[in-house]
Amino acid sequence: MKSRRFVVAGLVVVPFVVVGLAVAAGAFDGAKSATARFHDLDKAVEAGYAVRVADLSGATCIASAEGGMGVHMLKPSLLDGEIDATNPELLVYEQTAKGRLKLAALEYLVFVSDWSGTSPPSLFGREFDLVPAGNRYGLPPFYALHAWIWKPNPSGILNAWNPRVHC
Repeated sequence: MKSRRFVVAGLVVVPFVVVGLAVAAGAFDGAKSATARFHDLDKAVEAGYAVRVADLSGATCIASAEGGMGVHMLKPSLLDGEIDATNPELLVYEQTAKGRLKLAALEYLVFVSDWSGTSPPSLFGREFDLVPAGNRYGLPPFYALHAWIWKPNPSGILNAWNPRVHC
């Protein structure tokens, strides 16, 4: 009798989980369609994503023990204190074995001093990470959120580091 209850409970829970995943996946549709053309790096540069970000050591492919991020291409005009899912401040590219750059993620960034909210910004149901002063880029404190919509991230679609990305 107990096994039947577990089966029935499973049949009731599974549809809700599947629906929840489908709804969550749809949250990125606008960002995906707005950035799809940037798989072509030349189009990204033409659109203003022309600054290749380097850390204080001069590295432009960002990695850590937790995984990689890749090469960040910044559109400076979007550093305006506003957050828009369809206009990320940075595009994140994975460096392939052949040296090509392949679009992997989007990064949303706002400086703490430019943010007018009373709490950190959030997008896609997740609060941005605070990157304090003294960071590897030499920047003042900022909030950042990565969205790995073009390359799967086993650590989570909104985790900063992707263990499948290497520099």
